[in-house]
Formats: sequence, C-alpha cells, structure tokens
Amino acid sequence: MIIKYISADAEKGTFVHILDGTNQFPANFPKELIDASADFEKGSKNQLQTASLHATYILVKSGLDAELYRKEGAKIASKIEDLEQKVCVTGNLSSLPFLVEGLALASYKFTKYFTDEKKRKAIQEILVDSKLSENQLSELNATIKAVFWARDMVNEPVSYLTAEKLSDEIKNLEKQAKLSVSVLGKAQIEALKMGGLLAVNKGSIDPPTFTIVEYKPENAKNKKPIVLVGKGVVYDTGGLSLKPTAGSMDVMKSDMGGAAAVIGAIYLAAMQEIDVHVIALVPATDNRPGLNAYAPGDVITMYDGTTVEVLNTDAEGRMILADALAYSKKYDPELVIDAATLTGAALRAIGHHAAIVMGNADQSKFDALVEAGNTTFDRVVQFPFWDEYYDEMKSKIADLKNIGGPNAGMISAGKFLEHFVKAPYIHMDIAGPAWLDATSTYHTAGGTGAGVRVLVEFLKNYK
Repeated sequence: MIIKYISADAEKGTFVHILDGTNQFPANFPKELIDASADFEKGSKNQLQTASLHATYILVKSGLDAELYRKEGAKIASKIEDLEQKVCVTGNLSSLPFLVEGLALASYKFTKYFTDEKKRKAIQEILVDSKLSENQLSELNATIKAVFWARDMVNEPVSYLTAEKLSDEIKNLEKQAKLSVSVLGKAQIEALKMGGLLAVNKGSIDPPTFTIVEYKPENAKNKKPIVLVGKGVVYDTGGLSLKPTAGSMDVMKSDMGGAAAVIGAIYLAAMQEIDVHVIALVPATDNRPGLNAYAPGDVITMYDGTTVEVLNTDAEGRMILADALAYSKKYDPELVIDAATLTGAALRAIGHHAAIVMGNADQSKFDALVEAGNTTFDRVVQFPFWDEYYDEMKSKIADLKNIGGPNAGMISAGKFLEHFVKAPYIHMDIAGPAWLDATSTYHTAGGTGAGVRVLVEFLKNYK
C-alpha cells in the first residue's frame, strides 16, 4: 500500500471529496452530487454517493471529528469492489489525513497464503489531493507501513514465524529506517542467565532469541533512552498447563502482539525521524509442553537473580518479560514501557476497545499516554497499581510466584513485572485490542497493530 499525490485527472475509479465550505469540487464530479451537496450537509448522513459506468463518486460531510473520518474512510474501503481501480481523495485538508488513514488501514489484507490470485488482490494505491503537505503524506505512508508490518507479524503462523524468524524480520527493518538491530541467540541468552526466557523455551525444539533495536537521532530531546519491551511468545499452547478451553489455542500465534507493537513503534519513530532516543527489547520463544518443558512447581532463577516459583506454565509472558525488563537497567533509561498480550483478565475487564495501562511512572506520563490514545483512538485506560496486588505474588518457597489470586490478574501480573524494573515504569496489557475475530471499522480481523500508533503519538509529544 502506498499513498501518493494525484498526478492527473482519472476517468475510472472511486473519487472521494470531503466538503470544506468553499463549493470547490474536482472537475470530474457529477453535477447531481454538486447540486445536492448543500442539502446533504444539513442532513443526517455522512456520505452521499452516485456512480457512472466506470466510476463511483462519494461526498463526505464536513465538521466530523477525527475518528469519525477514519470510520468514514473504512466505510469507503468496504464499498470498493474493483481493487485495481484508482482511489482518489480530495477536499478538506484538515480532515483528509484522518479519512485516508481509515481508508488505508481498512484496506489491509493478509493474503500471503492464498493460492487464488483473486483473493490476493488488495488496494495498492490511494491518491490524495496535491495540496496536502509532503510531511503529512510522509507520515501517513510511514504509519500505514508500520501498522501493516505489525499486523503481518501477528497474522503469521508459527510454522513460519519462529523466534529466530521474528528476529530476522526485525533485522530486515535496518534496511528501511535508521535502526540498529542486534540479535542474541541461545548461547548468548544462556551466558546472560536469562532464566525466565530459557525456562519457557525448554519445551520447544526451536531456540529462543533476544532482539535489541535502537533508534538514536542526533537531536534527541531525552538524555537517557526510553526503553520499550515487547512480549514475543510466537505461539502459546500454555505449556504443561495446557490451555483447556475449546478454541483457546486457535489464535495463539497472536501472543507476540506486544513485540509487534514495540517494534512497529520504533520502526515508525525512525521513519518519522522523531527526536526521541528509543530502545526496544524483544525476548522471543514459543511455549510448548514437549521435551524437558518447565513444570508447575519449578523454581526459576531469573536474569537479575530473583527466584520465581512456577505455579502455571501458561503465565509464561511475564517470565520472559521479567528478564528483558531487568536487562533494561543496562541502559539507565528514564522510562520503561512494556506491551504484552498478557492476561485474559484485561480482555474481560474492558473488552477489545482499549489496552490497560498501569505502573509507577509519574502521573504526567500516564496522562500523556491516555491523551495519545484519545488522539489516535488506539486507546488506553489507566488501572490502579497498589502494593496490595504485589503481596499476592509472594511465594512461600521463593521470592515470587508467577500467578496471583483469582481476581484482578491483570494488575497482579503488572506488579510481578514491576519487581524487575529499576526505572519509572508503565505496563501496557494489549490482550483486548491486539486481535479481533471479525473486522471492526478500520481494525481488520486478525492482528490489528494495536499499540503502534499510541506509542508513537506519545513519543512525538514526549516531555
């Protein structure tokens, strides 16, 4: 998918014009729509459409908020039947980027494994008003590229996307943006004594990886880096605590959605040349019940020396994140943010409409993250983070245990992770919005790329 300027008038395709009160219309717009525009603006509908033999013409109302324009863009994408025709968007320049963003995001398709060429077709180009600034055009293209990358990674099955392959895909981003990528293999992970990552990996025939990505602009406003940490469980059976319910493993290729979010975010930050120094860490493995799989009752010594009693091998995300969070101390960060499809409790608490955030960072950081979510509609909701939840994670035979009580599991998991972080910390549980079984507006079925846009909006406005 690429968004380009309109270079010449086209006769075929879908032509979208956002009204702006100037009564200026593209030369090819039919008179019947132009004549109806005034009454349309006063009515309750947001779109007005007509069609000729070779083209579809759509008017979009002025004065909508940003998210409504994204949703109107998604509606337009759903109407386009001939995916090889041009899609041209003109009109109100303040609203146009939001409509195009929704149109582009809604046009995403994961078609890699179709053998039928017709099913592999998707909208390849969106042409926009040439009066849109080059910076706006560049930002749109970078956003779509990063979100599509994150969606692709989440949608890839583990038959392709092993931990090593995920690291390869991340390494490939070095060629596309100003990123530095280092990949640690199993021997290096063993040398570092990352006990959590190694324990989860014990049931797999595929080795784990630990990937380090750095974006460091010359004019970075932060003296110490922001570290992003993403859960990279490329497939989760639950391990020996095998997932018990029907269908519960069907979408577990999505359990690396946190890794996709933080890598998508640092990739987008680099493409947009944001003036913030960022490092991303991704511990990656699958979680299986084979070989010498770690077992309930095991006591694991983590990277920082903490001992953890394993009571449920399906609480594996926090085991691998803990090592990466402890490793972040190496960079003396001023803020650490992790993203993870961590708990079913988060999904049950607020559904698919937002991620849950919590932590010990200054409240101003949470306010800024919530505001970033409201701007992008990649929303987050702050939950409490009281020490009483940490008490639930204390073990009778080790420093900690890897599960708490039956209630508020998203918070006790966050308190477990906090133990391993020495810098101000924000935990982001994206279990709800990271995967959808059915398309919802511009959030396509499967991996949604949740977390990418909100994190970058937060970084752009970082103080």
